Amino acid sequence: MKIVLISPKGPLYRHRKGIFKKSLRYMPLTLPTLAALVPAELNADVVCLDEGIQEIPQHLEADLIGMTVITGTASRCYELSAQFRRQGVPVVLGGPHVTLVPDDAQPHADAIVTGYAEESWPQLLRDFATGELKCRYEQAAAFTLSGYPLPDRSVLPKSRFLTHQVYEATRACIHNCHFCVVPHAWGRKPFQKPVAVVVDDLKRNRARRAIFVDLNLIADRDYAASLFEALIPLRLHWYGLATTLLCQDRALLALAARSGCRGLLMGFESISATALRRTGKSFNRPEAYREVVEALHRHRISLQACFVFGLDSDTEDVFKKTAQLCVDLAIDLPRFAVLTPFPGTRLFQDLDSDGRILHRDWSQYDGQHVVFQPANMSVQTLQQGTEFAWRMAYSIPNLARRIRHTAAPFFTSLATNLAYRHYGYHLNRYYTCDAMIPPELPWPNLSA
Repeated sequence: MKIVLISPKGPLYRHRKGIFKKSLRYMPLTLPTLAALVPAELNADVVCLDEGIQEIPQHLEADLIGMTVITGTASRCYELSAQFRRQGVPVVLGGPHVTLVPDDAQPHADAIVTGYAEESWPQLLRDFATGELKCRYEQAAAFTLSGYPLPDRSVLPKSRFLTHQVYEATRACIHNCHFCVVPHAWGRKPFQKPVAVVVDDLKRNRARRAIFVDLNLIADRDYAASLFEALIPLRLHWYGLATTLLCQDRALLALAARSGCRGLLMGFESISATALRRTGKSFNRPEAYREVVEALHRHRISLQACFVFGLDSDTEDVFKKTAQLCVDLAIDLPRFAVLTPFPGTRLFQDLDSDGRILHRDWSQYDGQHVVFQPANMSVQTLQQGTEFAWRMAYSIPNLARRIRHTAAPFFTSLATNLAYRHYGYHLNRYYTCDAMIPPELPWPNLSA
């Protein structure tokens, strides 16, 4: 049996066309995880294709094709699925988008997998081998993250990525942010790999630097503390995701630093307490953002802070105010996105019921296109304002002001900031919608 696993990409991230090159792309875990789960008794030949680093052939020699789908790539997935099904190759779809809106994906596949696939994917393959493939496979009610093989990172070319040292200790998140796909797709119960398994994975790969892709590594404090303690003897540097709540727990923050944490991504989301409260993220306190940045920097941890624009309380001045705050607080890597109502989330349901969803072209549900009618500004203003924030925060004078206080080594910080500057200044080249950024932005000069 020959199985081909594909990770399609939307136009913004596609090989040769996309904005992210090797310098900003790390190896994803999805395909290596799925490949490792293929039952040994099937004696299958598994080929993995990531459209972020390579072209997808028009014709594939395969008995079965599996694709992982996020909303922004759903249109591309459906296109490829139709292409290969016309050639007589059965196609299986899974991933976040399929889990959120299975009825949207079902017509485009011979079978779909919803939820986490550790149990259902091997069962699907066994059913396929005996000619008993079902149209839908769902996550088991008693699912855990224990007892499964480690990801097989050999299925993707390590040389095509910035790093293959990518790991996962936990899944899901305990919070209920209205715009986030996680609680709506997988619930709020955290799943955890045994700490010893995580450490074994790191040791096997002789990791000196590692990226943890867990959505909220500190969701369970006791587990996080156990993991951090176990990482200390490894003497590695690691990067991951956490909430601002980490900085309210001085002991856990200090332990994270001792374990080798050198960078964290945190969703600040907004500078408005009202907006945060309305979206279910009231544990973020804008008045405490300076304390968060300073606490991380004291522990030599750099910060990538993410903000979204388009919340109902946002007005036209939010772009400049947010970018200026990033400069004033010396945030190492600010990141800005357009609020995106992913299908299946509470945000989508609320906007849809108000008649504010503009279309269901999933290729534009990527965090960079406006797909809904904002409350206090035009679609064009939201589109242009988001890019303005990128340009203001990453103008050369403001970039210099921020990295003067960076927690990262200076040249590392300079390189990553210049890479993000390129991203922020060239997004419009990759837009496929009509709301393009004009050469002259209707705001004050970027160094203000």
